[in-house]
Amino acid sequence: MSNFIRTVLLLVPFVFPTWGFAQHDNHANEQHAEISDTSSVACAVPYHGEHHEGEKHEMPYTDEVMLHISDANEIHLFGDVHIPLPCILYSKKEGLTFVLSSAFEHGHKVINGYVLDHGDVKRIQCEEAAKQLEHIDFTETRVEDGVYNSYAIAHHSEYLLEKPASLLNIGSATWFDFSLSKNIASMLLATVLLFIILGTVAKGYKTRDGQAPKGMQSFFEPIFTFMRDEVLIPSIGPKYERYMPFVMSLFFFVLFSNLLGLIPFLGGANITGNVATTMALAVMTFLVVNLSGNKHYWQHIFWMPGTPVWVRFLLAPIEFLGIFIKPFTLLIRLFANITAGHILVLVLVGLIFILGKNGESIGGAVGGGVIGLLFAFFINILELFVSFLQAFIFALLSSLYIGSAVVDHHHDDHHEHEVAHSH
Repeated sequence: MSNFIRTVLLLVPFVFPTWGFAQHDNHANEQHAEISDTSSVACAVPYHGEHHEGEKHEMPYTDEVMLHISDANEIHLFGDVHIPLPCILYSKKEGLTFVLSSAFEHGHKVINGYVLDHGDVKRIQCEEAAKQLEHIDFTETRVEDGVYNSYAIAHHSEYLLEKPASLLNIGSATWFDFSLSKNIASMLLATVLLFIILGTVAKGYKTRDGQAPKGMQSFFEPIFTFMRDEVLIPSIGPKYERYMPFVMSLFFFVLFSNLLGLIPFLGGANITGNVATTMALAVMTFLVVNLSGNKHYWQHIFWMPGTPVWVRFLLAPIEFLGIFIKPFTLLIRLFANITAGHILVLVLVGLIFILGKNGESIGGAVGGGVIGLLFAFFINILELFVSFLQAFIFALLSSLYIGSAVVDHHHDDHHEHEVAHSH
């Protein structure tokens, strides 16, 4: 419980400044109800799309699906109901900006040049427009020369939006996003649940030492026993106790993250369907494996015993690449399986809108609802199984990789020497 309190205290300094900024900004909005026409801005480009005043801008359904499985700066529950999250933004020219995502007014308000593009904060690239624009009509994403570009549309003009810095554009980006996103908030929730639930189980082991498990302890006891006897001991061997906390932490974190993604009213965060999350988990395994590797592990990578010298020169580069391929397969497997499940459910639900032609065909909508929801129900049951399966596979493979790095090999050096020269 103390860990939960520390997490809350860490968030307090961010929540209060964002709330204050949002309140101040809303007050300023009341004083500036009239919006100046910015079509004369030098970087303004005329908008040639079809959009009428007051009309809601609709996205293609494929974009809606990808939007729901991607990360965002707010948690969308249903309709226009969102849980706002603190946005911590840094621009080289504007400095730090603290604001709640609700202050963007569902993508119509401009704050220090930042706008909310379908739940994702972006910045108007043109500095002149970023300073003058106060409101926009909507945002639009188009594929241009194979690249997705987003635009803010205001006063029949469009302005290119710039994404935050990433590993791909960190050198050219002009601003950085340090916000508490939907996935991060869900990961914090999963971590808090882990501390509370497993802390309760650990307390049960201490207070009921030598007695039969009871309550929550009795539910988790078979899981611990199975993972210890069927995964850790066979994969790692006698040294399994040293790595059991790490492997079990991986297992339960992946499991809880997968299960949270199946709960719609929590925003359906696609935590393990985000490649950044799975990469972080894979990097942890990579570090544990290679920092724990003994001399036999490194010898079998760079100078394989029992093989001719010329073969060793051929195998060494392949084995070295294997050091990085193993964690890569870990992150891709988890990311692909979880993402595929979410996409499939959303596509099945989308049959309601596709067959109903967005409200034009009531019969089609009913037929799509029956077919889509029925299959979506079974896919959700399958996803529940996949959530446990993927957590188990991630923990199993991590254990196997650790076991290959720490296992003790007892070779007869003289015999290996003879075998090498016989070839």
